Amino acid sequence: MWKSGTLLLLSVLWASGELQQETEPRRLPPPGKLDFGYVPAGVYETLAHYEPGPIGILFHLVHAFLHAVQPNAFPHDLIVKLAKDKFGAIQTEYQKPENIVLTLQAIYYEIGFLICAAVGLLFAILMPVVGLFFCMCRCCDNCGGEMHQRQRKNADCRRGLLGTLLFSTSLVITIGVLCAYAANQNLSSQVKNIRRLVNSNMRDLHTFANDTPMQIDYLISQYATVKNKVNYDLDNIGPLLGGRIHVRLDKEVHPALNQVLNMAGAMRETKEALENVSVSLVVLQEGAGKLHFNLSQVCDSINRTLDDPGCHDEESDATTAQLCRSIRQSLSQLQISANFTRLPNVNPQLEKMKNVVKTDLSSVVHRGFSSLNDTPHIVIEQTRSVVNSVQNLVDSVGNNISSFSKAFPLQTCLSNFTIFISHAHAKIEDYYPEVDKMDFYRWIGCIALCCMVVLVLAFNYLGLLCGTLGYDKHASPTTRGCISNTGGTLLMAGVGFSFIFSWMLMGVLTTIFLAGGNMEKLLCEPFHTKELFKVVDTPYLINPEWKNFIPGYMYNDSDLELTSESLYSTCKQNKGIYSALRLDKVFNISSFLNTTVFTKDVVRQLENFRIDLRTIILLEAEGKQNLLDFSEAGLSEINYADYLDEVNKGVTVVDVLSFAKELESQTDLMPRGPLQAALKGHVATLQRIHRQQITPMEQAMKYVRARSALNQSMRFLERTASDLPNKVTDVLEAIEAAQHLISQNATLLINQETRKYSATIIGYFNQYIEWVKTSLALEVAPCKPFSNILDTAQIMTCSFLVDSMNTFWMGLGCSTLFLLPSVILAVKLAKYYRRMDTEDVYDDVPTYDTMNRFPRASAPPRHIDW
Repeated sequence: MWKSGTLLLLSVLWASGELQQETEPRRLPPPGKLDFGYVPAGVYETLAHYEPGPIGILFHLVHAFLHAVQPNAFPHDLIVKLAKDKFGAIQTEYQKPENIVLTLQAIYYEIGFLICAAVGLLFAILMPVVGLFFCMCRCCDNCGGEMHQRQRKNADCRRGLLGTLLFSTSLVITIGVLCAYAANQNLSSQVKNIRRLVNSNMRDLHTFANDTPMQIDYLISQYATVKNKVNYDLDNIGPLLGGRIHVRLDKEVHPALNQVLNMAGAMRETKEALENVSVSLVVLQEGAGKLHFNLSQVCDSINRTLDDPGCHDEESDATTAQLCRSIRQSLSQLQISANFTRLPNVNPQLEKMKNVVKTDLSSVVHRGFSSLNDTPHIVIEQTRSVVNSVQNLVDSVGNNISSFSKAFPLQTCLSNFTIFISHAHAKIEDYYPEVDKMDFYRWIGCIALCCMVVLVLAFNYLGLLCGTLGYDKHASPTTRGCISNTGGTLLMAGVGFSFIFSWMLMGVLTTIFLAGGNMEKLLCEPFHTKELFKVVDTPYLINPEWKNFIPGYMYNDSDLELTSESLYSTCKQNKGIYSALRLDKVFNISSFLNTTVFTKDVVRQLENFRIDLRTIILLEAEGKQNLLDFSEAGLSEINYADYLDEVNKGVTVVDVLSFAKELESQTDLMPRGPLQAALKGHVATLQRIHRQQITPMEQAMKYVRARSALNQSMRFLERTASDLPNKVTDVLEAIEAAQHLISQNATLLINQETRKYSATIIGYFNQYIEWVKTSLALEVAPCKPFSNILDTAQIMTCSFLVDSMNTFWMGLGCSTLFLLPSVILAVKLAKYYRRMDTEDVYDDVPTYDTMNRFPRASAPPRHIDW
């Protein structure tokens, strides 16, 4: 049956139904840890724990007493030796020294029980013998049998003391009887709970048998989670793998393309700067030409005026001649300073730049970006066949698991196991009437034993009651009343029944003590401390050829570390039966999953990824030529120094307004006449030129902007033209390096990202394998029902039977022992309650001889009513 049960457990563990296919793809978490949910767990209703309640105090007292009687440690070695010898050699070859040593060790261990048993046996033997002699002695009017009581002054004190002691002793006996009765009732009430515990354990076994296949189905169905996640990653290989490759490449390629994009911006700005220079130069040349013409006319007019005879004739004033010469000399300053007309135009460079910008270099660069951004699509196209192969392998793995699950006769094994449980339960149900009948007989027997003591207690209490209530302190021993006499008689009846029942009680209780005490010390306590498991797990104990019994019997491998203690402890923690029974010896889940789920074909297919990015063109030939044309646009041929010099000059060499004022002041020094008038006219002309031409050229936005634009454009063009060919060469070299990286050196980068992607895919299988192994060890088919069966047996044996039985013998044994002082006290106290046949009488003597009185016995007076 054990082997068939093991086969059933194996079948239940590994059998499962079809893989559950999801009709709709559910939303999956990002790459990382998969969520397999929780294995559906059955609820075991058996609570293998017993709380005795108030009677537990008595149980603890019994345990403390047994520990005092037997303080020795559990005799592991002694029991192992006796078990290996099977007690045969000790019986047949008792004289051997080793057997004598074993016997002495057993006696030493049992010395406490033997002493107590000897005391009980001595009590059982001596009590009837003493009772017999006591009766014979009293029949001979000895041992208190003589119906005569000597009167003493402390008679009342002695009577009260004896009554108190007897009452106290009776109370102790009563308490012992009540404890015994409580233990007896507790055992009977707990016997009724046996059916509930057994039914609960059987339902748990059914739950175990019914839930385990469902749990296995859940484990296998969760392969769909792995499958869906793998398919999800394979379907999105472009964003996942291609995206990673793109990010890695973009770090190297993006700066190079940005440089080209910057060059495209520089081209447009250069063209705009040349256009600004051309327009600004025309505006400034036009304004400077008009001003130059007007200033030249004024100079000519002034010169003609200075040719007047009044400036150099002999008759002219010396001051006037001097002024004329000064004016003539200052006319050389009256001309424009910034001569824009001498600056060459930039039309050749502008035409070349117009031809350069006809090619939209930004569009060319954006096509390069688009080509680079198309990496995920390239990866999708180049890995399509490998992805399909891996997906087919993933499907085949699921089919392998499903086909493996069908190899086990699940339904047959489940039916057989369920039938076995039901049959065993029915068998146990058949024993319930017998158990109830045996418990009833036991209950009757224990009640009968308690009634023996209760009968003695009844006589004691009635005797004390009648004796106390009927006692008359004025009555003499021979004149005591009927009630008092009845009390004494009842006490003597109790003494008689004590002698009759006590030895039988002690004999029965000693037997129960030896049985219950040894069961507690050799079975119950070792079970709690797990010393009992160590005995069972002793190597070569059950079979000389097996080191460990359980694996030797189940797997024919006794060296496997599987002991009853480890099995019980594992099941006690509600772990899976796979780890509890070390079923990996029969079926190694790791090997199965490694060969079935994590196949070499999957790894090999993942290693077949081949990605070629040589189709990515970062910068087309048109763009490269455009860069070269830009470097050859002739920007370096422009004389930027001349332009900047002219821009930085003023409008005229001298301030025309100041010149006019100086001319006017000089003219005022001349005598009045035509010369002065003519010069005054020229002053007015200069002032008009300054007001109408020079001031607008200095302040009008048209000229200000033209000068500013010319200045800024020339400075920009100067910066742009500075080492332009080398800059273009550097950009082209950066593009070539990035293109070479993609076309020739990207293999290492692609392989690194491919390995990471493959590791992610394989990691999903690894997570599934680890989850299955962990679930099998901890959650699938938790074997708590089997440890519960053992705990239930321990509860019924130790907590129900042994503890109650030990409490019974402790209570009733205590009462039986106290019957001995009860007998002595009752015999002595009965003298004070019973009516005596004779009493002490004192005759009066003369007063002078009061110290010498002689008592004599006399019979009680005779009355008609007596």
